[in-house]
Amino acid sequence: MSKVVAKKLNTVRINAGEWRSRLLKFPEAEGLRPTPERVRQTVFNWLGQDLTGLNCLDLFAGSGVMGFEALSRNANATVLVEKTPVVYKAILENKATLQATNAQVFNTDALSFIAKNQQLFDVVFLDPPYNQGWLDKVLPLLPAHLTKDAVVYAEAEYAIKPTDAWQIVKQSKAGNVFYHLLKSAHD
Repeated sequence: MSKVVAKKLNTVRINAGEWRSRLLKFPEAEGLRPTPERVRQTVFNWLGQDLTGLNCLDLFAGSGVMGFEALSRNANATVLVEKTPVVYKAILENKATLQATNAQVFNTDALSFIAKNQQLFDVVFLDPPYNQGWLDKVLPLLPAHLTKDAVVYAEAEYAIKPTDAWQIVKQSKAGNVFYHLLKSAHD
């Protein structure tokens, strides 16, 4: 594989806002697959292009593109959580490059973060590694961390069904990616 192709595979572009067209770099890591540009455009159309005043959580940050995209669109603050050390380091480097002072980055796993953190969030991005049951583990714990009108973006290898706990606000599919906007049924 040529160096140009390899480099292209390890960057992702921010779609809009203050950092529009800026590239984020990320390393190869098992299960790391940034949300495709087309999907991100749809998600931010669902959320509204301007996230002014909203606090966001990117719980399985990976490349960090969802969290940085939210900040680029005027989110008040974003917390990015990534457990893989080399990927965490890349997020810190992107934070420094963008001068993203409203980003907090944690090197821990999702369940540990949720157990210790008491913040409330308006938007949560969930794009966990596939085939590991992460959504089943995390979704029941999230309502305690959500503001009254919060929404959760969830990406999965399958279509999420509505439950007693979660309403499906919007959903779509791109290739093998199913993506959803959820709202707690207990609001």
